[in-house]
Amino acid sequence: MDLTVDIRKNIGDFHMDVRFQSKASRIGILGASGCGKSMTLKAIAGIEIPDAGEIVINGREFYHSEHKVNIRPQKRNIGYLFQNYALFPTMTVEKNIEAGLKGRKQEKQRRVDEMIRIFRLDGLRDRLPGELSGGQQQRVALARIMAYEPDVILLDEPFSALDMFLKDRLQQELTEMLSDYRGIVILVSHSRDEIYRFSEDLIIMDRGSVVTFGNTKEIFASPGTKEAARLAGCRNISGFRRIDAHRIEAYDWGVELTLIRDIPKNISYIGFRPHDFRPVWGERKENCIRLQIAGYAELPFEKNFYLIPESRGNSRIPGNENLCWFLQKDQWGLLEERGLPDYLQFQEEKLLLLS
Repeated sequence: MDLTVDIRKNIGDFHMDVRFQSKASRIGILGASGCGKSMTLKAIAGIEIPDAGEIVINGREFYHSEHKVNIRPQKRNIGYLFQNYALFPTMTVEKNIEAGLKGRKQEKQRRVDEMIRIFRLDGLRDRLPGELSGGQQQRVALARIMAYEPDVILLDEPFSALDMFLKDRLQQELTEMLSDYRGIVILVSHSRDEIYRFSEDLIIMDRGSVVTFGNTKEIFASPGTKEAARLAGCRNISGFRRIDAHRIEAYDWGVELTLIRDIPKNISYIGFRPHDFRPVWGERKENCIRLQIAGYAELPFEKNFYLIPESRGNSRIPGNENLCWFLQKDQWGLLEERGLPDYLQFQEEKLLLLS
């Protein structure tokens, strides 16, 4: 597998400049609404034409502005699963699956029967889309795509309209249904959990550009930039003042932190995930913040504490956001036994150094 995307496009005041190259078969694109995720998919599919650049899949040029290449969408052999599945409302399940097929009637019927079996649609072939559940509609839409064996499948936020229970079940079903597919699958989402469980490579987009690209698990472990850290779920981010090569004042948190590792000169922010705090009872240890609770929420499987940043002299800047400490259910017993801690410790190996 080999995918190269290097495109530019201006839409009014919105400027897209998307560049990445991947050899993975499962790629995720993560970003906030309006950052250009879906526009990137549409450019790959040929629905939107970039102003300049190139799109090359497995050595085949789909678009190349300098070479005057722009393959029509119908010739790209790309399957596009839209958010609303885009089924034909007056056609049965069987006819919807058959819609993209070419060849003799007997060959098409054989392929339709195969897809109905694979996607567990037996007993539904004569139903209209309006008579199906959301999960059934998704399976029909995917069966229609898989029937003509595309080289690439594009999934444009396919779970966004589903409730949490159905979403989790269909994510697992989709992974299973695509397990034997050997082509490239690109999933667009604003859900970190969806992207993490699905993709090998991850593209994080912000305001029309790629801010981070690489192995999904490595990016979540070390996002590299402030924007990527936010999108990867880091809730605690502070600017800092450098004291020396190993000490900083994280002024949004009101604390001084000492690191064993050198602090690179190009680093401007420091991040820490809410689940990574280590509670400390008794005397203050190094790299701790005093526990001062501003708010609290108890969820079924998690307790969320919102903390007041600590002040050191005049270092605190007015209007700072509260810090977040999230405690999962398997740790609740510790609080019941010992009470709330006096401090929370930032473990150095969990601190994210961000540009």
